[in-house]
Amino acid sequence: MNVPNNMKRLFLLILLACASWSAQAQMYDPVSWKFSVEEIKGDEATVVLTATIENRWHVYSQFIEEGGPIPTSFSFEKSKEYSLVGKVTESPKAISAFDPNFKMQIAWHKDKVAFKQKVKLNQAKTTVKGVLEYMTCDDKNCLPPEEVPFSINIDASKTFLDSKQTKEETLPIIDQPNTDIDTSIVAISPILSDSADALAINSNDSLLSNAETKGTMEESGSPNSLWGIFIAGIIGGFAAFLMPCIYPMVPLTTSFFTKQGGSRGKGLRMAIIYGISIIVIYVALGILITLAFGASALNEMASSALFNLIFFVVIIVFAVSFLGAFEITLPARFVNKIDKQSDRGGYIGIFFMAFTLALVSFSCTGPIIGYLLVEAVSEGALLGPAIGMLGFSIALALPFIVFAAFPAFLKEMPKSGGWLNTVKVSLGFLELALAFKFLSNVDLAYHWGILDREIFLAIWIVIFAVFGLYLLGKLKLSRSDDTTSILSLPRLFFAMLILTFTMYMVPGMWGAPLKGISAWLPPQPTQDFDLSRLSYGGGFSSTDNSEAPVNKKYAGLFKTPHGLDAFYDYQEGLDYAKKVNKPALIDFTGWSCVNCRKMEATVWAETEVLRRLREDYVIISLYVDDRTALDEAEQYTSTFSGKKINTIGKKWSDLQSSVFKTNSQPFYVIMNGEGERLIPAQAYNLNVQNYISFLDNGLKAYKK
Repeated sequence: MNVPNNMKRLFLLILLACASWSAQAQMYDPVSWKFSVEEIKGDEATVVLTATIENRWHVYSQFIEEGGPIPTSFSFEKSKEYSLVGKVTESPKAISAFDPNFKMQIAWHKDKVAFKQKVKLNQAKTTVKGVLEYMTCDDKNCLPPEEVPFSINIDASKTFLDSKQTKEETLPIIDQPNTDIDTSIVAISPILSDSADALAINSNDSLLSNAETKGTMEESGSPNSLWGIFIAGIIGGFAAFLMPCIYPMVPLTTSFFTKQGGSRGKGLRMAIIYGISIIVIYVALGILITLAFGASALNEMASSALFNLIFFVVIIVFAVSFLGAFEITLPARFVNKIDKQSDRGGYIGIFFMAFTLALVSFSCTGPIIGYLLVEAVSEGALLGPAIGMLGFSIALALPFIVFAAFPAFLKEMPKSGGWLNTVKVSLGFLELALAFKFLSNVDLAYHWGILDREIFLAIWIVIFAVFGLYLLGKLKLSRSDDTTSILSLPRLFFAMLILTFTMYMVPGMWGAPLKGISAWLPPQPTQDFDLSRLSYGGGFSSTDNSEAPVNKKYAGLFKTPHGLDAFYDYQEGLDYAKKVNKPALIDFTGWSCVNCRKMEATVWAETEVLRRLREDYVIISLYVDDRTALDEAEQYTSTFSGKKINTIGKKWSDLQSSVFKTNSQPFYVIMNGEGERLIPAQAYNLNVQNYISFLDNGLKAYKK
């Protein structure tokens, strides 16, 4: 953890270089299977299919929805000698997390996992046969789905006859829903984070009881996300300090402590107790939120379209409140009752003074607190609400303590005025814009297609343009917005900053990537009008695409990102590359390959990379996990693996394994039209310059 950043980068570059070199001709086989029988009781037995997984690799659970990676599945041969009882279970519990790449909950196993199926025997000796399918990934590679046949012999001679002779009635077994996935874990998929790997290993190796394991897992959280929530809380606390409900209270409260204490030291102690009371009150609010919902509910909220829609509505209400439409206040009777308790004096009286401040200022702080809590909950972290409120309360309480310690600073404080309302309205504009991110999550989850990228950008452009005009004094939302004809420099500079940001977003309406805010925007493919695609005509070359085939094989099944054209059949692509005298870029990819999507979004999106792909290469994208059945005439038995090749995915997976001696994706090979490899292949590497050099070297080798 204490290694300097430069050393870390150097080490990472060396590691990636080694990984890239070794990936050029390496066959991975990180999972071994063992089949056995356990718990033979009477005429029932349990077959066990155990996977032993090498370090850093993981196998996906059975319980993954469609649209994600390939789940582990089992197909048992039907037989009159036995029948299946219930469904396959898996142990230990799968590690589960929300994966933002698939926008769904993903579950996986590391190190070792046992899949168990109970069978009812119709004769003492039998053999249970079938085929299992699984998919394996690590933090850099995903292997194509693998099918493994199994055959398990069962000998229940010792207990079978006794069971048949037993006439006692037994209660029927009721299948219970499988709960082998612990969705209370809040972590990032191991494809995205090495820290999640450590968490997963610890949770699997601990061999705790169910209750202990759940407790341990619920306490876990992403340190980075918690730090982000804490920093957001501090920013929110300082923003709340500048609200009209709190800022004018600072001189009054500080003077009260100084006079009541009789001395500077005692007044400072009272201010410290006051500040600690503020922290206790707001942190308690965060803890109550956590206790009310629990870790599982928080994780569900993070990925739930319904909750994201509720968050959107709540933040819109808060934003409208800040813009001056109404004030969110607490019942006056409750506030007055708490205020009376502050007259008791002593430390209890100071605590209730802090409580009164929290209640009275709720109209100003409520929207900020509400947004912070929504953000904390949307992260899915168990401690998120409490950590957010800790940062908020520290930033809010600190000024009271500082001014009590140094009363002379009070004279340097800017006087209260209309600028306080400007801060409040400005926060309203920001919350209004940020609310649409939650609506975008819902739109993408349900495929409504309402909030496409250009619609989202249009809304943000209008919001920030109006925001800039407001700061320039061209718009007024209330009487307190009355300003003199002279515009203050801070307000002018903020207006210039906001309007500059507005202008930055405008090119995005025509497809500009806007990398600075791309994490907040809907995906680029949702853009209806994208000049970055139209400018190249969608062809193979910027100069000549007249010879491109009209009906490319499998073209209706696949789509290449960034408006790139590609072939989806290996031989057809090589034939075209030979015809137009260009090198071919073989892109071994997959629907479930997260790192393939990362390469496409991060590396292929770069202008220089896109230009080379469009002008210099014929792209051949081969999806190794596609399930589309091949025509019967195209099906064959692999001479490499001996398996039946009956789908498009198996065809390209077999090609990659047999010809290139590797089975991981993404995997990029540059070849000529004769199918000869020109330079060493490339695997997963997000270094853009490295990929540019790869393409340039491939083109040079082709020209030679």
